[in-house]
Amino acid sequence: MMTTIQRPESVPTPTRPQSISALVHATDIDIRATLTPSTTGTGTAFGNGPRRGDTRIVVVMYGQGQDNIVSIIAEVLGKSFRLGGTFNDVSPRDQDLVVGVAGEAAKADIEGRDRTSVVAINTHCVTVGMPPDTYLSAQCDFEFLYTESPFSRRDLARFLSHTLGQVSHHETLMAKPRTYFISTTFPDVHAALPNIDILTVGADGVEIRVDLLKEPLGDGSFSAIPSLSYVGEQVMLLRQKTELPIIFTTRCTQENGRFPMDNPDLYYQYLYRAIQWGVEYIDVEVWLPEAIRRSLYERRGNSRIMSAFHDFSGTFKWPSRQAESIFLKSRQYADIVKMIAIINDHNENFELEYFRSKIKAEYPGSPPLSAVNMGEIGQFSRTLNKVFTPITHPLLPLIAAPGQLSAAEINQALASLGQLPRKSIYGITCASSRSATPQAPFYEKCFNELGLPHHFAVVERLGKGSGGVEGWCNQKNFGGAYLSPAVPLTSLNAGNSFFSSLRNGAGPILTEAARLIGMVDTIVVQNSSMTSESSAPTSLPPSPRRNQDGEPFGPVASAQFGLPATASLVFDNASWKGILSTLTRDLAPSAYFGRAAVVLASSPDDAASALFALKALKVSKVYTMGFKAPLALARDLVIEPFNSLESLQRVRMVGANGTEDKAGSASPFVVVSALGPEKSNLVGMLVRVFGSRGPGKTRKVFLDLADGSVLRKGDPGLVAQQSGFTAYGAADVTAFTTVETLRLLVGQNVPYSFVRLASGRTPF
Repeated sequence: MMTTIQRPESVPTPTRPQSISALVHATDIDIRATLTPSTTGTGTAFGNGPRRGDTRIVVVMYGQGQDNIVSIIAEVLGKSFRLGGTFNDVSPRDQDLVVGVAGEAAKADIEGRDRTSVVAINTHCVTVGMPPDTYLSAQCDFEFLYTESPFSRRDLARFLSHTLGQVSHHETLMAKPRTYFISTTFPDVHAALPNIDILTVGADGVEIRVDLLKEPLGDGSFSAIPSLSYVGEQVMLLRQKTELPIIFTTRCTQENGRFPMDNPDLYYQYLYRAIQWGVEYIDVEVWLPEAIRRSLYERRGNSRIMSAFHDFSGTFKWPSRQAESIFLKSRQYADIVKMIAIINDHNENFELEYFRSKIKAEYPGSPPLSAVNMGEIGQFSRTLNKVFTPITHPLLPLIAAPGQLSAAEINQALASLGQLPRKSIYGITCASSRSATPQAPFYEKCFNELGLPHHFAVVERLGKGSGGVEGWCNQKNFGGAYLSPAVPLTSLNAGNSFFSSLRNGAGPILTEAARLIGMVDTIVVQNSSMTSESSAPTSLPPSPRRNQDGEPFGPVASAQFGLPATASLVFDNASWKGILSTLTRDLAPSAYFGRAAVVLASSPDDAASALFALKALKVSKVYTMGFKAPLALARDLVIEPFNSLESLQRVRMVGANGTEDKAGSASPFVVVSALGPEKSNLVGMLVRVFGSRGPGKTRKVFLDLADGSVLRKGDPGLVAQQSGFTAYGAADVTAFTTVETLRLLVGQNVPYSFVRLASGRTPF
């Protein structure tokens, strides 16, 4: 595959025409999480964005000499803290605080605490030894294990965001057209960590096979069952190195695992501890007693239960009453139902698909079904399953189950079956874009690693509007594009008869982000329910759309080529997700709730994505400089422009709620600069003005969106760090934005860690 940089006059070589039916499957891209009707609305739901979650008082138990963890947790949550005596000392006055209680003191009354008003988090530093206090582990709501050096603030932020319900991985993943998880079959996850970035490309989750872990003993042998202490440390190590959700599995001996079946209570002990550790998915085998399955489901918190059934007998039949009975039993206490069986005949793959369709039709309110057949004969079913398909990777020491395929092998199989036809995906840039060429080899690397058949090319557009964009979109094999830099929505739509002709004149679909931000950086192809009324055979492409003079649109339009009538385009904005992910990399979303922010920019277009992200984070007030905030984003958000030196001085001394801030540590909490690199000195001066000045140690957040590759006189990021800020740059936002862009364009996950690794910078 060759990387190319093309201009609109240069016509890309089209691939062999595919059938419309094949196109339908190929363009089934995930947009459900953010789609809104094309008619403009007034509300802002932010899809599955940050939420307030658990509002109980957070009480943190700490070990001897480890009280510093209390202040760190408070900072990650955006709260103040105090050290208390016991749980009985906690009162409603502590509602906005994190309360620290020494572990030994907590033993006195933790069992009798008011669980409706207090959430108890036990913390333990593994550096000082394992295991944690067993009594506190059993009594707490959640348990956070950590290393003192290095300390992973990102791991802590992820743990708190998940356990306190401020984010939901599950809702986002279930909105995708396909999801995969990879199983780490190593006896010690240390062996997986050096390659975890490449192992997880294409995966939406990482399974830790607890039953395959081998805990070494002092005499050189291994424990028959790894201890909770060993397993907890293994989970901690894995979570420190990957941002993907973890699936915790204790597979029994009867289902190709190593966990003994003579003591079901042992399963409960391990599985419930995984919930306490904040593991996102818990694999619960359906053979376990109902009392255990029900208790785990009712006490799962924000974790999700995967009810698992595996049959290795070779006698299981999908059309049988037994299969339906197992599904009904599984769904009682499940967020996902997983059913896997060994088959003997290829036709049983089609029986599984009939079963899948029947379940969907007859039990529409049931949890999603993940069902595949094992063995080489059953590999076909793995290409058809769309919910958490287990995958493997060549770098793994062994395959977790017979017949498992890698993500690349599944995509290659889909391509050979005509379900994933070759598409042309573009990076549409302008001549002034400095980042266009470096992105091309990265996208190719991702496509190759994922086994995708698509062609990628960086092309240039002419002018600032829609000219030169529509030509690349109006192709039969168009598979989507990212726009760098983003293009104003008004420019794309203004007087463009091609875009306005889509969906019988309704125009492109606008996501909530594109509509409110007003900037488009991603164009996604979506199959519509509309069927072609043409009498031509479906193997022939439809005629291209034409303008008022009857001429085909774009430089590639001809009698053979043009965007099919069965397809429409979705205008989206991925940049705000990149900003949101960067801001919540080391902090929980609640750290921003009700706080004030400053946004610096030269135009509303430059600031819009940052404003949308801050609005999603529920900031209470935004001070602006250099631009007028768009009306669509100003709704339900207090905007105050700087219009004098007096207003600048007032912001330094007044908190978001309008009260005086004598310490200078409350307002603003976050500063986002979208000014160009030529204004770095001005940005540095303003950052000094807003820096922490009092004795408090709370660090603020600075995000610099300027192109870091341009030589500039000063470094605002360095100034920010010296002024009490945690500083992030455009490279962080670009990496997170790339993750979101790839998810939108090809429907598959490429982890942030891999993106940063590919760009030559260590992500952790």
